[in-house]
Amino acid sequence: MTASRLKISAVIAAVAALAIVVPFTSSFVILLATRALAFSILVMSLDLLLGFTGLASLGQAAYFGVGAYMTAILGAKYGIGLGFDFWLVLLCGFLIGAALAAVFGLLAIRAAGVYFLMITLALGQCVWGLAYRWNSLTNGDNGINLQVRPKFGIDLADQVTFFYVVLAVFAASLACLYVLVHSPFGRSLAGIRERELRMKILGYNTWLHKYIAFIIAGAFGGMSGVLWAHTAGIVSPPNVELTVSVDALLMAVLGGAGTLIGGVIGAFIVFGIREYLSTLVPWWQYVLGAVYVLTIFYLPSGLMGIPERLRQWRKAPGKPKAEEKLAPAPS
Repeated sequence: MTASRLKISAVIAAVAALAIVVPFTSSFVILLATRALAFSILVMSLDLLLGFTGLASLGQAAYFGVGAYMTAILGAKYGIGLGFDFWLVLLCGFLIGAALAAVFGLLAIRAAGVYFLMITLALGQCVWGLAYRWNSLTNGDNGINLQVRPKFGIDLADQVTFFYVVLAVFAASLACLYVLVHSPFGRSLAGIRERELRMKILGYNTWLHKYIAFIIAGAFGGMSGVLWAHTAGIVSPPNVELTVSVDALLMAVLGGAGTLIGGVIGAFIVFGIREYLSTLVPWWQYVLGAVYVLTIFYLPSGLMGIPERLRQWRKAPGKPKAEEKLAPAPS
């Protein structure tokens, strides 16, 4: 069995294990897993930019928040999305995220490096400002409460049922993104990440490739926001804050940028520390900070890089640790 097939089998086994084990745990664990899965779609969308295209964005919360606010406004004020039209709202979240990213991308993709980072940060803060100030639409600081979850033959108010729906959407998103990054288009993104000038010389329209990737990332971010709105039951300005984008970025780096599934692992670890450990000790932030720092120092390729590190260690068991070097930068 090839390494690629082995990884796919491991991911399928992990998703199946979640589907089997989580429903038989406590309601707290079910809620935690549901939130982690919903947020994982946002992390994977960011990883498409960070890990596969080489674009570190701090504006991903904008698409997440727009999808969440759209869901809350339609559901709480107009009763839309609380029946079979839930799937239509999910699609609309995907499209509105893509539409917003299409507008923002025209500004952001023109820049690179730290300038791209700052532009996405500024654009994300614009959305946060609207969520905070447009009281007639967003209720400002008070946010919008979603009193009920959709019911269409199956009742999503049941935690287990809703968990399975979120798991299904997550699995479909993971499969779509996996096919995308392993397609010729995805290979082109990897080439742009490594040497954009070389790709230009070969005749690729690198701006268009990055712009399309930016739109796709925004689309999945918007869909993640739809699921999050029903998971949390309330949508407010903190859902659009810079902290959300930073969390997604750190989760992707923690798990391993450029792996998709690494970001999911990072999301589960962060949610576990934040939601569970915080109930046990008051200094849980230091634990989370230590995890980030140790990962960057000793696992620069994230948790998904552990197998490769072990292989390198086995190949040279007699070498002292002082001689260990990080993998060379790609040429």
